Amino acid sequence: MSKDTKENKEPDQYDHLMTVSNSVARSCVAVVDAMTQRGAIKGEELSTIGKLRDDAVQVIQAVESIQQERAMDE
Repeated sequence: MSKDTKENKEPDQYDHLMTVSNSVARSCVAVVDAMTQRGAIKGEELSTIGKLRDDAVQVIQAVESIQQERAMDE
């Protein structure tokens, strides 16, 4: 594989990773929010579920920040 081909492929993989990560994180937040609204989480599970939701929100914020930076660079 030539260097040009590899360099052209990496942004596509990066964009795909960003898109999938953002989608998974948003779905995770939506599921956690729905579960808590329905009372589907036991008390002893709250901290773990809360951490999962917080981590997903951080991924969303990171992706949005990177997307904004890239938009300003273009």
